[in-house]
Amino acid sequence: MTETQHNLRTNETIETLLNRRSIRKFKPEAIDEQTVATLETVAQHAASSQYLQDWSAVRVEDQALKDAIAEICCQTYVAEAPLLYIFIADEHRNAAVAERKGVKVHSDEFTLNSSYRFTQAQNDAVLALHAMETAAFSLDLGCVILGSVLNDPRKLIELLHLPEFTYPVLGLAIGKPDQSPALKPRMERDDQFFADRYPADDTELLHGLDAFDDSVHKYYDLRNTSRPVDAFSDQIANNAVDTGVFSRSVKPVAEDQGFRFDR
Repeated sequence: MTETQHNLRTNETIETLLNRRSIRKFKPEAIDEQTVATLETVAQHAASSQYLQDWSAVRVEDQALKDAIAEICCQTYVAEAPLLYIFIADEHRNAAVAERKGVKVHSDEFTLNSSYRFTQAQNDAVLALHAMETAAFSLDLGCVILGSVLNDPRKLIELLHLPEFTYPVLGLAIGKPDQSPALKPRMERDDQFFADRYPADDTELLHGLDAFDDSVHKYYDLRNTSRPVDAFSDQIANNAVDTGVFSRSVKPVAEDQGFRFDR
């Protein structure tokens, strides 16, 4: 707990959130059905834009499928997770509902395939995943969120047989923790929360950067002394010129899935 966190109100929910960390090593123990039902029901109770409930999740149970997804992620621990979910922006189900009510889903009157709806469905999927993750931590399970499932979205769409008007958003691996990593540092609250306006001066915006760089560097040095990791600002600079992100663009694959980004 940082010095500023000593002044916070607390309860079990807040402690669960403040102590969340990514777990990448799991005990080889199955998760019981009651826990699975609890986690999935909690996810369903997350907020949903306009009550569209425009997300779904695939629970990956087949080991060969897990192995294939782990290969996409370039992370072997994905295949070892007792529970693995892929959360999906899903307007296919709502398109089927609308079509049953007489809406022509391949005409210009259909708007569930618009970029706005895609973004809202993506947001809803993230909210549901976060609710599931928090519930899992509260039950002494460990989780890691997998943005790496989008290393090859076309392959993932093929593996999961995702239909038109769907798109994978994130993965979530869950299991009983077999490691206890230190909490990763976060910026000071004033560096991310602003009153009434965004800072007009970048000097003001970055006033806490040097101290944060030091804390991040110390965190990585203590975690793995044999593999130094760059300070936060160096990591940002490296990612700012990573041309590999162009090959992972959402737009062309999402358009293949029937979403439109021209309106």
